Amino acid sequence: MTRKSRSAISATDAAKTFGGLVDRVREARVTYVIERGGTPVAQIGPVASSRCTVRELVDMLRTRERASEEYLRRVEAGVKAANKPAVPRDPWTS
Repeated sequence: MTRKSRSAISATDAAKTFGGLVDRVREARVTYVIERGGTPVAQIGPVASSRCTVRELVDMLRTRERASEEYLRRVEAGVKAANKPAVPRDPWTS
């Protein structure tokens, strides 16, 4: 596991080397604080991973709280209403 670190970089240097900056964020998982005139104004860093294993998914589904019957009925009613076929408007009668 790569250790996350923080580095400061000027806005000018960030703009000049943006492609390389993004590569370092992706590859080394480094977070950069972008400064203008020595004052922090922005941050660029890796996004949180949203991956999980199938085992983690199964565990999450087994331990989650079951939806209430009322909620399930309302969802079913919404699905039925959304899937109701639309009758095209007759262009000859107006």
